[in-house]
Parts: sequence; C-alpha cells; structure tokens
Amino acid sequence: MGWFDAVDQYCERAGPGLWAEPLNAVTNLAFVMVALVLWRRSAGIPMARAMAVVLGAIGIGSGLFHTVANRAASVADVGPIVAFILLYLFAATRDLLGAPLWKAAAAVLAFVPYAAVMGVFFTMVAPWLGSSVAYAPVPVLIGFYAYLMWDSATARGLAIGAAVLAVSILIRTADGPMCGSLPMGTHFVWHLLNALMLGWMIEVYRVHVAGQTLAGRAARG
Repeated sequence: MGWFDAVDQYCERAGPGLWAEPLNAVTNLAFVMVALVLWRRSAGIPMARAMAVVLGAIGIGSGLFHTVANRAASVADVGPIVAFILLYLFAATRDLLGAPLWKAAAAVLAFVPYAAVMGVFFTMVAPWLGSSVAYAPVPVLIGFYAYLMWDSATARGLAIGAAVLAVSILIRTADGPMCGSLPMGTHFVWHLLNALMLGWMIEVYRVHVAGQTLAGRAARG
C-alpha cells in the first residue's frame, strides 16, 4: 500500500472523500479548544504550555487523518500523540516525582521498550482490544505514577486521568463491533474523552507545579 492510498479504518467512513467521517473529523476541534484554554491557564509554566501546543497539534493531525484518510496523514495523527506521551513522561518524572534530569530522560528512553513489552502482554491477555492495544500501556503507566505519589491530590488527579483513558480505550475498541447497530461508530467519543483527559492531565501538572512555586516562595519568606 502506498503512502497516499486511501485508508478505511473506522465505522463512520462509508466511502472516499474529505467529509466521509464528519463526526470523527469535527470532534477534533475539542482538542484545539481545550488546548487554547490550557494555554491561557498555563501562563508562566513553560512545560504546561508546551503540552498545550502539542495537544492542539493532536487535534490538527487527527483532523487531517479523518479527512484525507491515507497512510501519510496517519503520521500526522500518531506523531503528536507520541510526542505528548513522551513530553508528559519527562515532565512528570522531573517535576511531579522530583527526579533529576537524567532520570527524566531515562524514563523517556525506557518508554519504547516498556510499551513494546506491555503491548505484547495486552495482545496475549486482551486480543479483543485490536489496534487499541497500542494505547493500553499508557493508563497503566499513569496509574504507576499515581501510586508513586500516593496520598496526594496530584496522585488522585493522575488516577482519574488513567481511569478516563481506560474507558476511552474501551470506547475506541467498540467502534468496529458496534458498527452494525451504530452506523456512526464510537470513535468520535474517543476524541471527546481524550480531549477532556489530556486537558485534565495538563491541569493536574499545572496545579502541582504552581503549588510548588507558591510553596517555594513562602519558604523563602
């Protein structure tokens, strides 16, 4: 298959054309709108603003894929998602756990083998996840970070994010099986929940860093 050959992966797409997936295309605006809100809320916190930029790119890339619908556009879809995961992993390790820079970088490098191993695991124990198996390692990782920070507001925020993402993955998985009874599919709900979840994750990070900044100023008098 060539890079510019048409791809039909979702229930809503019944044929070729830019607007063959109207719900899947339009719901990507949720990522952009949430990104704009978080950009404003994250003034003075550069890493949170960087996350907001990548969140907006997720919406643009996914919107491109659900309109153009070819393999080349899929790179624009997947690339920003991977970038967000790695950026958040670095920031969470450095700023939420308080680890040194080299450990944050090591956590980013370790993500690829971690995702590969967990992907094999989920393929074995939950083959019904289908292509969603690629996302399954992420809520587990978020849950692990919540465990490391247990008994804190930040941990509870991370746990909520992991739970929302887990539900979102199940909804994405249902797109094909439910196609017969739900012609528009469920993928558009995945977009809406993910926009909410990723915005929530940025907010959890922002509140934590802002709290640390205030505590540091108070300690200095």
